[in-house]
Amino acid sequence: MPLRRVCVFSDPRPDAGPEHRELAASVGWLLADNGITLVYAGAAQGAGGALAEAVLGAGAGAIAVVTAAAALESEIPTGLSERRVVATIEERNAALADLADGFLALPGAFASLEELFAIWTWGGGHEKPCGLLNRADYYTGLLHTPNDVLLDRYVRESQRGMLIADRDPAVLLRALADFRPPETRRLQSSEDF
Repeated sequence: MPLRRVCVFSDPRPDAGPEHRELAASVGWLLADNGITLVYAGAAQGAGGALAEAVLGAGAGAIAVVTAAAALESEIPTGLSERRVVATIEERNAALADLADGFLALPGAFASLEELFAIWTWGGGHEKPCGLLNRADYYTGLLHTPNDVLLDRYVRESQRGMLIADRDPAVLLRALADFRPPETRRLQSSEDF
């Protein structure tokens, strides 16, 4: 499946550190350079704002999906390709899952990881890649956890195969684009890898 739209979870807090805003902007430029539309939660500040500003500044598309409460409370960037307002977080997550071909969590606020994991656990309903940008080993401790006995019992193999991590945004984006659902990979010969 081609990677036309990527949902990026990033730190929307106004006090997000400059390193998070710079990384988000570089990911935004990378998306734009690859002709990929950004799908995100509509932040105009913090790393989320820097991400959207970079994408829009480079002439690429951006789709914001926000709850009605967030639309009233916060500023939404102008120049978006599309803006959807939904009633609840659950509806927002469903819309993000429907719109995106893949998902990416940047280092930053815990909410970014929470949102990616919400999408990842819905893996039974979709077979789309979920990426962790592990810049500066931000997620390294977490990445050791998937071998945990409890996860062995409760996380299906197909869901595990959907989670991809890398330290380099370009490498991670290529891995998301090259993703094939785990069941498909198991049916192919080893020469295809």
